[in-house]
Formats: sequence, C-alpha cells, structure tokens
Amino acid sequence: MTMTTEQAARFADVFDRLTTNVERTLHGKSHVIRLALTALFSEGHLLLEDAPGTGKTSLARALADSVRGTSSRIQFTPDLLPGDITGVSVYDQNSGAFTFHPGPIFANVVLADEINRASPKTQSALLEVMEEGRVTVDGRGHPVGEPFMVVATQNPIEQAGTYRLPEAQLDRFLIKTSIGYPDHATTLRILEGATHKAHGDPLPPVITAEGVTLLAAEARTVHVDATINDYVSRLVQATRDASETRLGASVRAALALIRTAKTYAASDGRHYVVPDDVKSLAGPVLAHRLVLDPEAEFDGVTSLGVISQVLLDVPPPGDVSAA
Repeated sequence: MTMTTEQAARFADVFDRLTTNVERTLHGKSHVIRLALTALFSEGHLLLEDAPGTGKTSLARALADSVRGTSSRIQFTPDLLPGDITGVSVYDQNSGAFTFHPGPIFANVVLADEINRASPKTQSALLEVMEEGRVTVDGRGHPVGEPFMVVATQNPIEQAGTYRLPEAQLDRFLIKTSIGYPDHATTLRILEGATHKAHGDPLPPVITAEGVTLLAAEARTVHVDATINDYVSRLVQATRDASETRLGASVRAALALIRTAKTYAASDGRHYVVPDDVKSLAGPVLAHRLVLDPEAEFDGVTSLGVISQVLLDVPPPGDVSAA
C-alpha cells in the first residue's frame, strides 16, 4: 500500500513541528536537524562528527526530549567495558539463578558521546544492537524495543587516546553529518541568551515513541519509481568505479539511500521520491561508507568530494511522479 497524499501532509506537519522544537536548542541548523529526524524516521542511527562546542550533544539531547520515550547517555572512555553498555547477568543467591540487568543501551534514543574514545572491543558491542535491535548475553536475546536510535558523537580534532571506528561499524550508521559553527546572526542570538544554563529545562515532547514507530512504518510506503532505483544503482556503481576509491558504496548503502529518500520525500509532503531527494542525501548517506585510495587521500581527495563528482557525472532521470 502506497502512502496517500493526506498521510504525506500529516507526516510533513509532524516533521516540521519536531524541527521547530529542536531548533529552539540548536539555532540556525534546520538542515542538520532534518537530517537527524530523517535518520529517526528511517529507523537508522546518526553519527555526528564535529569540533568541540558546536552543539553535538545538545542536538542529541533535544532530539531525545522531543520524543516522549526513554533516553540515555553513555560517555565513552578508554576503560568502558562492553557490559557497561549492553548490561550483565548477575547471580541472585536467593533464586539461585542469573538475572539480566539491562545497560543504558535499552532506551529509545541513546546518546553515545565521544564514541571513538572507547576501545575497539567496546565499540563492537554496539554492532549487534545497532543492526538487529537486540542484545545477546549468555546466549539469550534481549530486544531493546522500538523506536531505537543511537546518536553517536566524535571529535575529529583530538586524536590522542582515540580509536578510529572500523568500516563495519561506520556502515551501521545510516547518516553521518556535522553541525559546523553558526553564522554571525545566529551567534548573536545565542549570546543574547548566555544568561541561561548551558543545558536548561528539557524541551516539551512533540510526539510519543509509539507515534514515531507508526510514522516510520508510513514512510516505508512512499512510492519509489523504477527510474529512481536505477539512478541509485548507477550512483553506487560510479563510487565503485571511481579511481579515488579503494572500496565503493555497497548494496546496503544503496538500500539506505532509498530508505532515507522515502522519509525525506514524506517530510516535504510528497508521497513519492524525486531525484532531488536522492541528491540531497547522497553525501550524508554514502560518503562515510567509502574507503579512499591512500594516494588520493594524501592528495587531499575527500569522500564528499567523490560523491559530489559522482552526482555531476551520473545523469538523473527525467520527471518522476507518483504512479
């Protein structure tokens, strides 16, 4: 069943209200907020990579506040153990059995702060839960519930004592983006409110956790024309053929681009995907999944640069509308 025009309008209304609510905390960054919400309604995870003090943690907190569900924060450090995230089984002397004690990963929105400061062993503890939405301890699976989203942050400036995320884990993040510094006018607005606490009162919720799950299911029904699928297939193939890449975008990356394009279309009040949806999301969805050739990287080539060139080289389809 394809999303109707009325459902698309309702989806866009909720999406806009969520964007406005989060922007009360993160001023002047509506595009980044919309990317974060796209990840949420596409049932994926978000990686924020930026310099200190740009509002990465504030965005994650505001996103959690806007959804009337559970949230948690995990501060990643070199001595953090996998069990500190997933939970552990503790022996109960009264019952003579082991009882599972859930970790902070059991929440609707999980802020994984400075994820690259934890050891690779601890980082890998997130792989199963991010992909399958469950934790396996002592051979037993424990679902984390729905909706479930990890918002991870990392600081690319300070590399001492950090561990680079492996490609397998980067691939689990649906979208990777950065916030960047605000412009002059926005900075003035922030400074005018400098008398308030850095983290003031929580934002009022706009939607329930159950509402997020329902809207995410509706987003999956957005119509995708065969020419759009062909366009996405040609884009990912071009990333593999590019001389600057050692490893291009996978089939999982192509599926992620289609999933997010559906949500992006619905957020604009449309029940069908157009090429501009794919173009807007190609960088945030594909760039972090590419592995560049070392010589190209040494010459200053970036993954985003490769995606930009691919978008120029691969022609989009013509007019696309609902079936």
